[in-house]
Amino acid sequence: MPQDQEIHQFLLHHLDTIMQNDIPAYNETCTEDLTLYEWWVTPQRIDGLPFHEFMMKANEKRGTVFGAEGNSAPVRFDLANLNIQRYGDTAIASYTLMISTALSEGVKVASHNESRVIVKIDGDWKVVHVHKSPSWQAPHIPE
Repeated sequence: MPQDQEIHQFLLHHLDTIMQNDIPAYNETCTEDLTLYEWWVTPQRIDGLPFHEFMMKANEKRGTVFGAEGNSAPVRFDLANLNIQRYGDTAIASYTLMISTALSEGVKVASHNESRVIVKIDGDWKVVHVHKSPSWQAPHIPE
């Protein structure tokens, strides 16, 4: 299935703003009423931009990026199994996000599954919802 290049480029830019801890650019790629499910943070929905603004400021002070370990270690991200479904001015991007960090003991790769709902509002693409889940077989019911 051919990928939608416009959405793909927007998604890469959006994720890069996170990796760069660039809060103004990140906020431009999201709606103010952004909603997220981040399974490793909390089982509840997270609403709005302040949560990530706080996280990105803290990461910048430590010299790290979101999802990476180590101070100022080289980091890259890849999107495995990217699928983009576009329906007019709405798109859903789903993929496995792989974050590779070059540590002194070797490269460490962390991954999880993501879906991002992207909507064109007043001519600009914006992320309105993010859902993340483990990329490993998690128990259906907690122990």
